[in-house]
Amino acid sequence: MRHFRDDLREDGWTVHYQPADASDRADDAPEFLRRQIAEHQPERVAVTEPGRHGLLRAIEDICEEAGVELQVHADDHFLATHRDFEEWADERKELTLEYFYREQRRAYDVLVTDDGDPVGGDWNFDDDNQESFGADGPGMVPEGPTFERDATTEAVLDLVRTQFADAPGELTEFRWPVTPAQARTALADFVEHRLPKFGTYQDAMWTGRAFLYHSRLSCALNLKLLDPMTAVRAAEEAYYDGHAPINAVEGFIRQILGWREFVRGVYWRYAPEYVDRNALDATEDLPEFYWTGDTDMRCLSECVGQVREHAYAHHIPRLMVMGLFGLLYGVDPQQMNAWHEAMYIDAWEWVSSPNMVGMALYADGGTVGTKPYTASGKYINRMSNYCSHCRYDPDQATGEDACPFTSLYWNFLERHQDRFSGNRRMNFQLANLRRKDDEELAAIADRVDEVRARAEAGEL
Repeated sequence: MRHFRDDLREDGWTVHYQPADASDRADDAPEFLRRQIAEHQPERVAVTEPGRHGLLRAIEDICEEAGVELQVHADDHFLATHRDFEEWADERKELTLEYFYREQRRAYDVLVTDDGDPVGGDWNFDDDNQESFGADGPGMVPEGPTFERDATTEAVLDLVRTQFADAPGELTEFRWPVTPAQARTALADFVEHRLPKFGTYQDAMWTGRAFLYHSRLSCALNLKLLDPMTAVRAAEEAYYDGHAPINAVEGFIRQILGWREFVRGVYWRYAPEYVDRNALDATEDLPEFYWTGDTDMRCLSECVGQVREHAYAHHIPRLMVMGLFGLLYGVDPQQMNAWHEAMYIDAWEWVSSPNMVGMALYADGGTVGTKPYTASGKYINRMSNYCSHCRYDPDQATGEDACPFTSLYWNFLERHQDRFSGNRRMNFQLANLRRKDDEELAAIADRVDEVRARAEAGEL
């Protein structure tokens, strides 16, 4: 923000900026706006639509109270307008990412032939993008760029150290782009060095390796340092130049042109009530180890450690480790969402809510995903090396060494089997549940009670 302020001033704009450590600072953005209106008495206030429904309503109320005209401009760091998404959604009983994504590809002529068919013969190469690294691990993966900290960045880091000394996380590994030029450098580096293998290993995890082949561009995109179509076209060009295979390029483009646009559309279609949904009636408090990483579950300790160090973890640790435990444990969705917004550098309400409330916790009842993303510890074992360093056994659901994920998984299915009995995508998992007799299910329930007690005591 301070770099943006300085750039605007260099371009001749008058900028009123409130530092976070100002002695007379306003408590929040709406209060700052109220003060500015009172001081300058404008005829009109023009804003770019914010990423939070409540903030937009607060701005509207302030301008109405002051008798000032308000102009809300569309956010041009997205491709689909609200009207585009609403017109697409109104024609469907269910909102399915895949079909929205195909429409986006056609609308923007991305990886499509002159006849409107997908380049490469398929719209989706996800089946090719689920490899793990195997026992040998990822080997050498080209590191992304590390940007030199200028005086502005150092000043902000010093401010955070003093103003937020008790907040979780670390600052020593801050390596994010803070200007549009740095964001474009980060994009070029990703396309050149990591995009070719991104698709194959996009779901893989490994101890001590937070980034692997991922672009780390979500922060730059959501902070509006990087235009989304610039990223899409750079990847598409890499395919046509023969630099990266179709599964890698399509997978990356789907994250931006598909998922990012889709969840934003869902958020605004159902805001403000969406963020408060709790379809599974989950009420458990968020365990303390989500903030500290202090747990014997190696996967959670590792992934929370990544977030504390980098304010980032890629989509699989978010969804299938930290999100999965929250789903199986029954964490209150609003607590989980608040944690996600607090801990991640790329999290805003418009993107965090559909990902946490919807995708991870299924608290939206199936608006974002057609089924809950449930799995046992075996999935984590297959996609990472975390379990080889863990005291818990992912193959076991009962006993003191049983993996909490595995115990909670079977208990989750048992508790919600009536709810999901009509969901054909859950048939396989529920059929496996029915193979367990009452005695085994009772033993699993006992283990789950122990898991919950140990989590509450900070001993899990």
